Amino acid sequence: MPVPSKIFFTKGVGRHREQLTSFELALRDAGIEKFNLVQVSSIFPPKAKIVSKEAGLKLLSPGEIVFVVMSRCVSDEPRRLVAASVGCALPSDRSVHGYLSEHHAFGQSEKVAGDYAEDLAAAMLASTLGVAFDEDKSWDEKREVWKISGKIYKSFNITQSAIVKDECTTTIAVAVLI
Repeated sequence: MPVPSKIFFTKGVGRHREQLTSFELALRDAGIEKFNLVQVSSIFPPKAKIVSKEAGLKLLSPGEIVFVVMSRCVSDEPRRLVAASVGCALPSDRSVHGYLSEHHAFGQSEKVAGDYAEDLAAAMLASTLGVAFDEDKSWDEKREVWKISGKIYKSFNITQSAIVKDECTTTIAVAVLI
């Protein structure tokens, strides 16, 4: 299999009385319901280019097997807050792989879940690159250490949250590898 050269990020939410249909509606909301999705672990391929969702979708065909890093959170408990997030950390040297992380949570806001997923990806990348840091430090303190090291180019996240109403609610955040 060739190494993916492009990647895009998307998210969605679906609501339905049936859990499976709720998931399908989240996939539709994210624009990736037409593909056979295969979940993979969390490596951002070396030299891969981030493209827009629209540009990425143009490169795919319905029924195609597509590799994704996906976070998914689902509940049917009324008033429950659900969140799904994918964090991304990219090295300064783009010939080296980066990291993607999946985080799904109950009761976390979009910002909290997103920051946590981003922190996970950056921590994995930092440990791979040999950047020393204190796990117990705050996100901002760790980010400063990573920035000073010059080895981490950037980190970000894509996060979807929703409050469950009176039916099953699924949130997804996805990195799609092409």
